[in-house]
Amino acid sequence: MRAEVFARLLSERAAKRSVAILTNLQSGEQSLLGPSDEMGGLALSATLREAALRAIEQDSSRTIETEEGPVFIHVHSPPLRLAVVGAVHIAQPLVAMATVAGYAVTLIDPRQAFASDERFPGVAIMREWPGEALARLEPDHRTAIVTLGHDPKLDDPALDAALRSDAFYIGALGSERTQAARRERLREAGFTDADFKRIHGPVGLAIGARSPAEIAVSIIAEMTQARRQPGALAGRAGAGAR
Repeated sequence: MRAEVFARLLSERAAKRSVAILTNLQSGEQSLLGPSDEMGGLALSATLREAALRAIEQDSSRTIETEEGPVFIHVHSPPLRLAVVGAVHIAQPLVAMATVAGYAVTLIDPRQAFASDERFPGVAIMREWPGEALARLEPDHRTAIVTLGHDPKLDDPALDAALRSDAFYIGALGSERTQAARRERLREAGFTDADFKRIHGPVGLAIGARSPAEIAVSIIAEMTQARRQPGALAGRAGAGAR
């Protein structure tokens, strides 16, 4: 990889932007396609550019055939992250399942008796108040945030921070009554009905989940759908676990 392309790649990764490196496997020529421009020695046709943008959108590297030979499209994206607020019983299977699904998981809970290394071995734990922790995490478009605390002191600051971020998924545990009361408190903080549409609460797909593990499955499923099929969730937030 040429030095200028490598330097640009490092810059884009530091800025948490998704890009693609396109390499002609016969000639070795390369170009980098970013969110707004491109650079490098490989000329990008409209078809090749479209294929690269689709690969970035789908977060999936691939090889395509062109008249000049096969071109490998290598997608470089920021890591998928999940911030779980509230070290409750549901958090244990959720953290485990999210890790298997490829998320870098951070558990947030200032209550050390709950957020202990014994209950969550090997998990990154921030024992801070959620608003402070999320400010340090700086959620981006590849971050999901799930609040499980069932406690306004934990959940409300987390949702405030989540709604001000680019998080692709925001989920909140709680009944319809809990969600309604929560929305009123957030409304007093300046949020609107348009903001509330971003919150999936009750959290998770409506699959009849009851046990902590089943609820975790429903949450991971909804996160996956929000990432892979965002249009499918339109108007459906609020169908899952209480």
